[in-house]
Amino acid sequence: MDFELLHPADQLVLMMDRIYRGGLTTTSGGNLSILDDNGDIWITPSGIDKGTLTRHDMCCVKPDGTVLGPHKPSVELPFHATVYKKRPDLRAVLHAHPPAMVAFSLARVLPNTRLVANAWRTLGNITMADYAVPGSQKLGDNIAAEFEKGYDIVVMENHGVVIGASDLFHAFMKFETLETTANLEIYARSLGEPKTLQENDVNLTATRDHLTMDEFVPNKHSSEECAARRDMIKLIRRSYRQHLFVSTQGTYSVRLSDGSFIITPYGLDRDYMEESDLVLIKNGMKEQGKIPSRSVKLHQKIYEKHPEIHSVLGANPPHAMAFAVTDAPFDPRTIPESYIMLRQIEKVPFTSIYLKQDEVAAMFSPRTPVLICDNNQILATGDSLLNAFDRLEVTEATAHSILLAQSIGPVVHITPDEVTDIDVAFHLT
Repeated sequence: MDFELLHPADQLVLMMDRIYRGGLTTTSGGNLSILDDNGDIWITPSGIDKGTLTRHDMCCVKPDGTVLGPHKPSVELPFHATVYKKRPDLRAVLHAHPPAMVAFSLARVLPNTRLVANAWRTLGNITMADYAVPGSQKLGDNIAAEFEKGYDIVVMENHGVVIGASDLFHAFMKFETLETTANLEIYARSLGEPKTLQENDVNLTATRDHLTMDEFVPNKHSSEECAARRDMIKLIRRSYRQHLFVSTQGTYSVRLSDGSFIITPYGLDRDYMEESDLVLIKNGMKEQGKIPSRSVKLHQKIYEKHPEIHSVLGANPPHAMAFAVTDAPFDPRTIPESYIMLRQIEKVPFTSIYLKQDEVAAMFSPRTPVLICDNNQILATGDSLLNAFDRLEVTEATAHSILLAQSIGPVVHITPDEVTDIDVAFHLT
């Protein structure tokens, strides 16, 4: 999807639908705006159900204050307009009340944006604005003052968050990443003290392997490849809607019978990804004109070492990632189904997936099909795409159950003797 070619009213509808569908605002909460090149501000209306908005509901506020459209513009129009005046580089403003960020606004504490490298790169530094009455010029002044300092993300005391960006999709990307990061910190604190990345760690992620690979032009696309692309897109979209990763994060790959593999591209929106966006990798070369995920070399090494593995998934499921950003061990011996699917889960240091890829690839086995990469991602493997996806889902569901159990009492794991009984009954090696 070429987002820039959409009319501002259509962009507002599309992004508000994603925000509402994702449970990140309520029927009456939140507002979005776009500053058009001619000075018009397109903004969501006041008091209209966020779950039923159409392009015809959108308001256009002319530079002289004239309002076009069937509804009144959002009551928060004053701060949108003030932000645009203070920051002429911004062309979109997003305001909403996502639950985790509201929690931080109530505590008047900023979330730690350095738990995961992608969040640090996407969000940068964030700040907080003093409380004022919603819709008031005072609130607009408080928010705009923080934007004027150079911040693009402003948490509002006892209110929510405001994000500015060059376009509405990038504002949404920051917003989604911020709420995911806030949730991650909340989940992690139930396990222990979250670990913060250092700048030299994040610099490791600036690998250019995915950019410098030689290219080739496929002379045909087999039915096997087409089926793999179709199945990947189905599960990529499902993964996004189940919050296993966010719009621009999450890497899936599938090996084909000739040894080549298909992998997700770098930086494209996972919710609207198409079969043609996926990248074919063959003999160490990438499909011409496409940019594969930064993880392409790691996936390649896993396939080279394990002929039995036919799919590798890298994702950031929120509850499982709580174990990735703390020192808490992940023990899947919770219910028999979790143990059968996951067996044992090992952790690897953040630096290893960049500096010791051969060693990381060698760690996978029938007894260790899933790895937790500190402050980075969950890596799940399988003998098929569906098998790897099932393991990723089970990892997240198991982590969720463990976190919920923290408020009830100590977790009692299946005993070694009970594990042996399961091994025997299900012929596990």
